[in-house]
Amino acid sequence: MSDVRHVLVLPDRDAAVAVAEELGERFGIDEEPQLVRDALAGEDDAEDAQWLVVLRDERERLDPGALDEFAAEWDGWREEP
Repeated sequence: MSDVRHVLVLPDRDAAVAVAEELGERFGIDEEPQLVRDALAGEDDAEDAQWLVVLRDERERLDPGALDEFAAEWDGWREEP
């Protein structure tokens, strides 16, 4: 199996939590995605943090284009590896 990961970048924690919850429903993901706070360089304020939703796709069954569109619904995007 490969170690493919997708990283969705979201503007805030609420969006990241909503995306993580909806991933299972929309894409049939069994494994819980990992939520990671990503503070912007030089910023101490939590309001200036982006949130990452990291999900594994070992079977490479998730369509990157569909994930791009999905993240955009929450003003986010998918990072290219």
